[in-house]
Amino acid sequence: MGVQPEITEDLANRLANDPDGVTRAALEGVALEGVRSGKFTVSQTRRPPGIGSRYEMDGFLKAHGVFLDLRLEGDRKDSETALAFSRWRSPPPRPHA
Repeated sequence: MGVQPEITEDLANRLANDPDGVTRAALEGVALEGVRSGKFTVSQTRRPPGIGSRYEMDGFLKAHGVFLDLRLEGDRKDSETALAFSRWRSPPPRPHA
């Protein structure tokens, strides 16, 4: 899907020095607001602006004042999910004869 935002002439002139500047600024803005509002996950938002890794995305978010709400309860839930998945994927142990 394409979006064509309208911006003022002075902002367009500032961004015009970099041919991809307007597009990049728009994608970064959407990514930042999406994570800040909780509408998007970090993984969903790092791909469009071309941020290669989770580590780079964390740095990008911190540089723009967006801090993730990481709590112990979330870690617990992630651990339980991973454990349940590993049990589901692993074959049952064989009894010793």
